[in-house]
Amino acid sequence: MAKKDIVTKETPATKEAAGGNSAADFVVQTKEELGKVAWPSRQQLISESVAVILMVILVSTIIYLIDKFFAWGAGKVF
Repeated sequence: MAKKDIVTKETPATKEAAGGNSAADFVVQTKEELGKVAWPSRQQLISESVAVILMVILVSTIIYLIDKFFAWGAGKVF
């Protein structure tokens, strides 16, 4: 069997180890990555934000009621 030659590609990790990235490279790479992001529509952002706020209110209310129940029970026992 013949051995295949391994071709090494320069990746960001090897580039960083070789000499580091400059601030300009960082900005360019950040812009490229932000271009790949699937941004939500305004309607989707609003509806999901409302859903999160309502869930936070619901969970905090449940925790408050459970805390008051245990405080009441502890008052009766002690």
